[in-house]
Amino acid sequence: MDLVQNSTCEDRTDFVTLGRCVPTKASLTVEAEGERTVSLQQMLTLRHHMPPLPGATSTIPIPPVLVTPSFESVSFSLPDSRTEKALLSWDGYLDDPLPDKTQGHVLRNLRHQIFTLYRRLFGVVFIVNMSIFIATLVQGSGNIPHLGEIVIANLCFRLIDSSSSSSSFAVTVTGQDYVINAFFDVFCAAPSNLPLTIRRFCARVYHIGGLHSGCAISGVIWLILFTGQATREFAVGGQISVATISVTYVVMIFLLAIAVFAYPSIRTKHHDIFERVHRFSGWTSCALVWAQVILLSNDYRGSDESLGHALKTSVSFWLLVVLTASIILPWLRLRKVPVRTEVLSDHAVRLYFDYVTPVPGTFTRVSDSPLFEWHSFATMSIKNIKGYSVVCSKAGNWTSQQITNPPTSLWVRGIPTSGVLRVIPLFRRIVLVATGSGIGPCTPHILEKRVPIRLLWISPDVRKTFGDKLVDSILEASPDAVIYDTRRYGKPDIVRLTMRLVQEFDAEAVFIISNQKLTQKVVYGMESRGVAAFGPIWDS
Repeated sequence: MDLVQNSTCEDRTDFVTLGRCVPTKASLTVEAEGERTVSLQQMLTLRHHMPPLPGATSTIPIPPVLVTPSFESVSFSLPDSRTEKALLSWDGYLDDPLPDKTQGHVLRNLRHQIFTLYRRLFGVVFIVNMSIFIATLVQGSGNIPHLGEIVIANLCFRLIDSSSSSSSFAVTVTGQDYVINAFFDVFCAAPSNLPLTIRRFCARVYHIGGLHSGCAISGVIWLILFTGQATREFAVGGQISVATISVTYVVMIFLLAIAVFAYPSIRTKHHDIFERVHRFSGWTSCALVWAQVILLSNDYRGSDESLGHALKTSVSFWLLVVLTASIILPWLRLRKVPVRTEVLSDHAVRLYFDYVTPVPGTFTRVSDSPLFEWHSFATMSIKNIKGYSVVCSKAGNWTSQQITNPPTSLWVRGIPTSGVLRVIPLFRRIVLVATGSGIGPCTPHILEKRVPIRLLWISPDVRKTFGDKLVDSILEASPDAVIYDTRRYGKPDIVRLTMRLVQEFDAEAVFIISNQKLTQKVVYGMESRGVAAFGPIWDS
């Protein structure tokens, strides 16, 4: 049987589950031997290869075919999208029964939607602080220097949050890139032969943000108490000075502004304002807290004690030393690095860096105006090749500018920091779900092939948006990937489709990189049915 191709791959579309080049306009001619013909529709839609038919040759890869008696020769054109869709790998998934949800309606909603691990960690820190807070009020033991130490202890790294993504002193180190990576290294070191329950717990290390948020809010409340107590003492002629009171009120105003703009819904709607308020208010507050600690130490030092000795023996002073070092450290690694760009489409650009080679599952921060805005992107590194790349999709003014006017250099700060996908090696088999440019963070894990992965990529026209090079590399590493073209097939029932892949692949866990709404929907849809699921969180 001879198969003749009458078109080139310049005008093509890609079959969703194969990513192969097939003609879209020209026809194919099949000349049959022994009264057998091949349905092009079946050639395009069946996935796994079989040995070729006797005497068959072809100019394109041919999936397995079904053979039926027919006539000598016939011409075929591509089937219409409705016919093709009916024979795709996900055909009939909407009829698949979903497993029953575990636990009762109220209990599972409380567990998986309201009291997430992030919020439980937040609650633990907040309740402990408020217990001490109430005890202090009841006992009337809140002397000014002691309250100041509690405020600094809680707020130290809340200030750092404005410059290096951390929050309060109780989680001082958890906000630093180096210590975040250390946390992930420790938890991700759990061997894959441990019970799934233990590995599932370790994989939630990325929820540690609940600790620093809990301390941040607690610190603001402690500061309010400190301010009230200091005002009352000043009113009765106590030791505290006018300068200390004035600085305290200014610090409180700045920190309240940071807390208000950090509220998730406000931060999402006014992200640029949030970022600038957070950064500049944080830096200003840090400087003012130094003034506050020095003034407070001077107010309460003994008559025969020097200011230097009072500071040296002050807990608040040493906490501020740690705070200042933590703020400065990421900026010591501020540098402008060359960038090689590859414009994938009018929707996306790929940026290449070679100054460091990160591990899969990390993100980096880049900027062209380091004092005003920073943008985080997941790193894409390739084994045995120096450097990494990021995929930048159009999502605002800054990203649009990178596409229309590709940069030759950008500022970077700190080191690549671990994110949610860093925990993938804890599991033996996973389903990886990505929508649109969410494929960027997933790509290093797919190419690494360290863990067996079944990919579900939901996006319109992936080759047109992300280019042949990226798509081909993904399909080469994951030939059974399911790429669902929403432009041709509409929006899928993502929970039901993901569950089918979990059951087919016998996966231990699901990871999803998508927008907030879809991520929360899939994570809840899996977790409520007993399947471990992980995705970015938007609380911190």
